[in-house]
Amino acid sequence: MGGSSGIGEASAARFAADGAEVVITGRHQDRLDKAVERIGGHVTAHRMDGSVPADVDAFFEGSGPVDHLVLALSGSAGGGPLAELDLKDLAAGFDGKFWPYVRILQAALPRLREDASVTLVTAASARAAFPGTAGLAAVNGALEAMVAPLAAELAPLRVNAVSPGVVDTAWWDHVPAEQRRALFDGLAAVTPVGRVGRPDDIAQAVHALAANAFMTGVVLDCTGGANLSMGR
Repeated sequence: MGGSSGIGEASAARFAADGAEVVITGRHQDRLDKAVERIGGHVTAHRMDGSVPADVDAFFEGSGPVDHLVLALSGSAGGGPLAELDLKDLAAGFDGKFWPYVRILQAALPRLREDASVTLVTAASARAAFPGTAGLAAVNGALEAMVAPLAAELAPLRVNAVSPGVVDTAWWDHVPAEQRRALFDGLAAVTPVGRVGRPDDIAQAVHALAANAFMTGVVLDCTGGANLSMGR
């Protein structure tokens, strides 16, 4: 879900390269069609807006059994200093990511195999301390808080999450290119691996959690070490 670009597309490509039959979803058919061409393999596309209940229900009503479900919808609403944060924007953040994840998971349950896996793509902002990200932390933190209880409740189905740090995707396109480059360079300078993330970095973690049948209830940080205490 959210497979037409960025982390979602990279994750789909990982599964396709492994020989899986992959279905990607997104809101725009033209972007989905281009992603299918880029990915190759046994990939099909289905236009679906995760924030529209009828779209979600229709998708799963026509779906066969699902082995692995990856939720990689992106959401950017809800950022900014608390004093200036419009609560409507924060609500939009939940509407764009939290509620679609929950809605999709509920609709998927009858189609998921008993020992299937669900992997949520959240964000390291959930547990970071960057000024201006309290709203984003609330959305992603709410999702991460659900992982452990869902892993217990839905067992033997496995539920995990990958929590990415800063990744160079279209999520950042709203930031002017020169400013974005300066931001990425500054973050790279204080991150142990010396760079920001790439979509395939996160896709490798998503694939690993889905493939490892002995991992559940895990929120896996994939941040290049940016979440580590470095003694500064």
